[in-house]
Amino acid sequence: MFSGIVKGVGLVVERTDFGADRRLVIGTAGVPLGALEIGASIAVNGACLTAIELGADRFAADVSAATLAVTTLGRLEAGARVNLEPSLKLGDPLDGHLVLGHVDGVGRVTAVRSDGRSRVIEIEVPPGLERYVARKGSIAVDGVSLTVNAVDGRRFEVNVVPHTAAVTIIGEYAPGTAVNIEADLLARYVARLQEGR
Repeated sequence: MFSGIVKGVGLVVERTDFGADRRLVIGTAGVPLGALEIGASIAVNGACLTAIELGADRFAADVSAATLAVTTLGRLEAGARVNLEPSLKLGDPLDGHLVLGHVDGVGRVTAVRSDGRSRVIEIEVPPGLERYVARKGSIAVDGVSLTVNAVDGRRFEVNVVPHTAAVTIIGEYAPGTAVNIEADLLARYVARLQEGR
């Protein structure tokens, strides 16, 4: 479980394919992830991965074919920058919203514009995912907890303050950027309950 408050940006150091699976080695220099252990959960661009090897300022994680199919992790090459967040511990502050690290699908940035010192990012979600997106609801974009400000069909807008743009990869977004989307936990359960009626 995560809060969607990214601790910093890491770097893909290595990428190794094993058939349909992949191993990523992520450099973490300067990112305050705390004392990681083998088996620790770390959100990489919002996808929960398990640390299988630890080194000085790096960790390795295996990524299954199922995860590669529904996230942007399969597109990452060596040198790619990624948002990182360690899992929550009991008693940690919950400054964002509850994020599971279970990506629902890949969205696409359709517009970026300035609004004062902030940036407004418009994102289009895959068909079917729009039912979980609500104005003033929470959403995780590449693992970042954001508030939805407007919804129009499959597109929604979020406002990104300068701090968030500076400490995450969101500052690099441009039209066409692929992003991991995780819908709000409550929205998923409410939608599922309504299906049964």
